Amino acid sequence: MRTEAQVTPDIVKPCRYDGVMSERIVQLTKLRDADPNDPFLTYGLAMEHSKAGDYDDAIRWFDMTIELDAQYCYAYYQKAKALSMKGEDEAACEVIRQGIGVAKQAGDGHAASELAELLSSLE
Repeated sequence: MRTEAQVTPDIVKPCRYDGVMSERIVQLTKLRDADPNDPFLTYGLAMEHSKAGDYDDAIRWFDMTIELDAQYCYAYYQKAKALSMKGEDEAACEVIRQGIGVAKQAGDGHAASELAELLSSLE
């Protein structure tokens, strides 16, 4: 298992909306600091960065989510969406293909189906 230092990005700026740090980011950060190996909290931070349009930071947090729990299927989905928003559709498709494999291996047909739908929208 990775330690907190290994799954914390080197450079992650605070998520800000109109110059004010998101209260959700503050709360999620506090919770994650208490349990840095919680993939749900890490995923939550990724989603908040994505919502704010901070796609680079969102991708880093999605990567950390996947490092903590390789079967967290929706982290692949959301990482691919963030990559696509950056115009990196080829990279997004590769992430989706990985996610479909993980979802199938985990027996999560619903996630595999949603990932496949996203893939077809990008190809």
